[in-house]
Amino acid sequence: MSLFETTSIQCPACDTVTDFQAAGSVNADRRPDLREAILDNTFQNVICPSCNEALRLEPVVNYLDVELGLWLAAYPPRQIGDYLTLENEVQALFDESYGTASSASAQDVGAALVPRLTFGWPAMREKLFLRQQGLDDVVIEMLKLDLLRRLPEAPLRAGVELRVTDVTDAALRFVWIETASEDILQAFECNKALLVEITDNQDAWAEVRRGLTQGLFVDMQKMYLGAGRNAA
Repeated sequence: MSLFETTSIQCPACDTVTDFQAAGSVNADRRPDLREAILDNTFQNVICPSCNEALRLEPVVNYLDVELGLWLAAYPPRQIGDYLTLENEVQALFDESYGTASSASAQDVGAALVPRLTFGWPAMREKLFLRQQGLDDVVIEMLKLDLLRRLPEAPLRAGVELRVTDVTDAALRFVWIETASEDILQAFECNKALLVEITDNQDAWAEVRRGLTQGLFVDMQKMYLGAGRNAA
């Protein structure tokens, strides 16, 4: 089931304190409307009753989607530096819920789930969108790394991420987005031919794939967040 609890948030514009139903877990199979709310970026949005300021609660939520074969643990972007510790905690949670430490029936469900750890709403939305589109998120992260050497003015810095937002028959639409504010800085399209090149040349990308898939945080950001899991 999907679980919510009442929490209070303070409006940054007028300091009004508002009660808000914060999501702790989402079961998209029982609540497909919540899946759609994540995809259209309205999930956990609220308007301040005093000044009409738009607010969004930070993600601290587990997401289950058996239909799409996806299980997510989403945390605030400010915790991304602790991803190694959180990977361990999230892996243990998944094991208890649907993995090796769960019941036989739960393991049957878990066998069809891809578990992931994300930070911030844009990352969570992207993982869900890619799964819905039948795209391999690992290959997408490899594509992003390839694009970095092709883009002359990539605004790569702390707090700014590269995310897929849409897919057409011929291209993928990317945005550079500020994680905290969700403001879009740049947008561009990438021909799907580049994705096919990577998919068809897995041997050349094998080392990068190993680095991306060590743990549940599958994101190119981990490649420049320190020594990584091998040295942890």
